[in-house]
Amino acid sequence: MIPPSLLHDTQRSFSRRWFMKDCGLSLGSVALTSMLGGQSASAATINPQSPKAPHFPAKAKNVIFLFMGGAPSHIDLFDQKPELIKMDGKNPPAELLKGYRSAFIRPENKLLGGKFPFKKFGKCGMEMAELLPHIGSCADDISLIRSMHTDAFNHAPAQILMSTGSQQFGRPSLGSWVSYGLGSENQNLPAFVVMSSGFKGPSGGNSNWASGFLPSVHDGVSFNSIGEPVLYLSNPKGITRQQQRQTIDAVNFLNHKRFESIGDPEINTRIAAFEMAFRMQDVAPEVTDISLEPEHVQKMYGAQPGKRSFANNCLLARRLIERGVRFVELFHESWDQHGNLVGDLKKNCRDVDQACAALITDLKQRGLLDETLIIWGGEFGRTPMVQGGADGRDHHPNAFTMWLAGGGVKGGFELGKTDELGFNAVEDRVHVHDLNATILHLLGFDHIQLTYRAQGRDFRLTDVHGHVVKKILT
Repeated sequence: MIPPSLLHDTQRSFSRRWFMKDCGLSLGSVALTSMLGGQSASAATINPQSPKAPHFPAKAKNVIFLFMGGAPSHIDLFDQKPELIKMDGKNPPAELLKGYRSAFIRPENKLLGGKFPFKKFGKCGMEMAELLPHIGSCADDISLIRSMHTDAFNHAPAQILMSTGSQQFGRPSLGSWVSYGLGSENQNLPAFVVMSSGFKGPSGGNSNWASGFLPSVHDGVSFNSIGEPVLYLSNPKGITRQQQRQTIDAVNFLNHKRFESIGDPEINTRIAAFEMAFRMQDVAPEVTDISLEPEHVQKMYGAQPGKRSFANNCLLARRLIERGVRFVELFHESWDQHGNLVGDLKKNCRDVDQACAALITDLKQRGLLDETLIIWGGEFGRTPMVQGGADGRDHHPNAFTMWLAGGGVKGGFELGKTDELGFNAVEDRVHVHDLNATILHLLGFDHIQLTYRAQGRDFRLTDVHGHVVKKILT
């Protein structure tokens, strides 16, 4: 039994007026939205995922984050180090290792030179490994940041830091902040969709796309690469569409009654989830069927309908963005080459290279690249020192490379430098918080002002850190 005083305070905090104004998820408002054809002068008050205006005019309106979980080796793919090749097999300089912590190896392990030849790509002459010919062909559309650094040197904390701005579990993810800030342009699909491919899922699990203390309507929704795109999308045998609608209406009626009793706004998230799931049954099967794409488009991506692959996910990401999904995140694990560096890097590059380039090209041809921000990278880099005999690298937070394309960033642009061994970022250093601040800026947000009050204070994605990386902006 809830004490009357507590119930009164809760109901006063979450009054019916607040419910009608900020949630607008009653059956009456659903009917109103339908009568208005989904349009309203105050659409943001009808549905919490209706499109919302950012703080200032945005360069980008959608995001596709290509998260290479496990951490690609910047030294072998993007940051060629001739001096490191010369010093292969020698001890690293002692002064370089002062205060350095590594995950598994001894810091004084021998140095390991880059394993692959590099070449210059595009009119800009951007250097990348020959392992990435397709991404290299898009060099003139890419901003390459070689001076990334982070605070964590183990996978789960580093992935969660990249995704949420904190190494602690329970904070809202980047995609959830974007959903919260901008809403969705398609009320029949989630604002934030997540897919996974590769050897395994991300080490940080679903904390990488969870909504934390934001309303859970902003959670990332996992889509499957094969079979039904979302679990339980089809009705069980014998259940008609009309019966399902009646069931949802009955459950929503009870949820409204419950809300009136205890005033918990999460109840309204449940109502929204039921309504979204009902509408998705109509649209999701068609949206996620990449076999409907022309054969030449499937071939461009290297996609094979019915198979689980990063290429299929990239093509599906374009289809989702095209239909108004705000944020799509594709996880591809694992780039964690503690050993078998040469063989695994070759395989991973084969898996992703063609599809990444196809995504840039496809969006560009459709006039969508200017408004879609693509982000590529992992949670940290790899050591210049060897692990696993002569064919592996350990985790390394001091320096790594990421690239961005479209959505208001300069093409054919290179930012930042590491030292001659690829050990430390030394010029135009970009922290994970700076990257997140820049992503929000491109979407029209002042990262300091995009906040949510929880646990007695205002939180933001970048916490008390972060500066916009203005040099990469158009």
